[in-house]
Amino acid sequence: MEAFQARGYRSTSPRRAIAVAIGAEQHHFTAEELWRKLPRSIGIATVYRTLKILVDADVLCRVLLEDGGLRYQLSHRGHHHHLICTECEVSLDLIGCDIEDTLESASHIHDFEITGHWLEVYGLCADCAPDEQELSGRGSTFARDDAHDGHCH
Repeated sequence: MEAFQARGYRSTSPRRAIAVAIGAEQHHFTAEELWRKLPRSIGIATVYRTLKILVDADVLCRVLLEDGGLRYQLSHRGHHHHLICTECEVSLDLIGCDIEDTLESASHIHDFEITGHWLEVYGLCADCAPDEQELSGRGSTFARDDAHDGHCH
């Protein structure tokens, strides 16, 4: 609710209901999934407007799944990217990515002013990837991380 007030938005009952519903989410969600959990008096347009405010305030981040589906999740604040499992759709935050240097160089080479970027990396999480024995027959050195718990970090 502080994000609304800090940006000059009123703390209305629909916004409070949306904030409570977001706080109860354990994984990423779509606007429609969130809307179905709210009282019928709250319209889908209100949900979309509220999600945009929260994304702009860095309370939520957008997650683009490989199939093009847009989802939202609580943000760890600050610029980051996502590693998204194409099997179970778990989203892991990729913090400290060095892509900014590459983008700055490309911007200079192409005389292009970059105003933002959004990077999603798709693959298989440790829980969904074939284990090392299955991959050894294919010449890979992939090692499974059994500490992965399948939650957004």
